[in-house]
Amino acid sequence: MDRGGCQMNGGNGSGGDGSGPDQTGMITLEDLESFSEDQLDDSGNSLDEEDKDMDDDRLLHYWQEVARGHQVEVAQEMAEPIQQLTTNNQGRSSREPIPFTLLVRKEKCGELLWEKRQYEKGHWACIKMREETYEQSICYGFMKLMRYICQQNSLGDYLGMTLPIITVVRTNENHSVISHDVTVAYFLPIEHQAQPPQPSDNEIAIEIWPATTVYTRPFTGPTNEVTIVNQINAMTEQLDSPSVSANDSFIVAGYTNPAHVNRQNEIWFLERL
Repeated sequence: MDRGGCQMNGGNGSGGDGSGPDQTGMITLEDLESFSEDQLDDSGNSLDEEDKDMDDDRLLHYWQEVARGHQVEVAQEMAEPIQQLTTNNQGRSSREPIPFTLLVRKEKCGELLWEKRQYEKGHWACIKMREETYEQSICYGFMKLMRYICQQNSLGDYLGMTLPIITVVRTNENHSVISHDVTVAYFLPIEHQAQPPQPSDNEIAIEIWPATTVYTRPFTGPTNEVTIVNQINAMTEQLDSPSVSANDSFIVAGYTNPAHVNRQNEIWFLERL
């Protein structure tokens, strides 16, 4: 697999259009650790209420069922990471936000159109994936990072969650097609920034990403190839000078799992260097 560079770097290109969302969602690392507290079963009861003592095998079976809907197979080796994330992330206070400085905030009639933010230099764990479908690339990339977060690192310990989990996506020249080559990235918690634990998986790279300025726009709902194209074009229309940002590399930032009716996401445009 070609891991390639994972940093938030800009590119070249021009605008285009997209169509409405389809019915396919994505399962992410954040989904795997948060479904256990949020997801409802068929009877409308939360799994946590139904069984406080769900064991590894039952959790694994549950996630296997969820993942099949995304054409993704969850291997037996994922049982322990799933259990660890479930145990260590019982509340949102345990998820560390990635720090940034707000530079500009633009609103219209009380609605947020976009923000300009500065993210400082920091260590990220990232992996480049290419599977048969875009959704599979995202899912398998997140599961690899999940194993790194849960003990498959040089400390042999759970590292902690940060949000958002980001996906670097690339498009064709007119922004009508998303490449299946994606970069999935996790910002290391502040306590591990000075000495990042090394991954056991040699496909995961620990990189220092430079300070980066991004233009962000929030959106809700599923994140798939079609909705991402729509959001890229919507952001292009909102920015006063869209040419100041990278035009063929974008970031999708995920904050909540897709089981929610109003999933919280952002599209990020990268300021040209």
